[in-house]
Amino acid sequence: MKTYLAAAGGLFLCASSIAQAQTTNVQPAVTQAAVVLPNAQENILRAGLEVPLKTREELTTKKKALRVGQRFQMEVASNVESGGVVVIPAGTPAIGEITEVRNKGMWGKSGYINARVVSLRLGDRNVRLSGTFDDKGVTGTGGVVAAIALVPIAGFLTTGTSAFIPLGANVRAFLDEDLMFRSVATQPKVLEVPAPGVVQANLTVTK
Repeated sequence: MKTYLAAAGGLFLCASSIAQAQTTNVQPAVTQAAVVLPNAQENILRAGLEVPLKTREELTTKKKALRVGQRFQMEVASNVESGGVVVIPAGTPAIGEITEVRNKGMWGKSGYINARVVSLRLGDRNVRLSGTFDDKGVTGTGGVVAAIALVPIAGFLTTGTSAFIPLGANVRAFLDEDLMFRSVATQPKVLEVPAPGVVQANLTVTK
């Protein structure tokens, strides 16, 4: 009887060891994320810090459709980090605004666009930005001078080129306010992965 109990106990321990060997707990690395706060806590991105942007739409005076005050879409071109923590991710949406428009015209007048950066949207918060950019078409002055020397009416008909800011154009913007944040550790779910090479043994208990 004692021999039977000892064999049964050994079977239980062996089966338990095999079950534990069949799975391996994989602990993913802890990653860092930023939480934007309304008040100062641990870290601050100071006003004046550069934020690289790019346009998400084309701006041109060619169709004479741009208007002062018109807003357009932009986005953050690359991550803005602090201490290895991404505070403003690439792709974060931003807004720009047209501040001056001049369409091309007679006597070689070129088109002109001036715009400013307004803000970016980070979570549920609008963060103020500053910065301006512009584009000016090529004037037709040389052609006007030559045309006037020959026939006056030809100079009147000579025009410059339209201003054009393409989709994806890089724009330098700057924080217009301090941005407070704190870093928090995010712990991914632990995965149970079967250990390679584990073979289940067939055990037979004899009396």
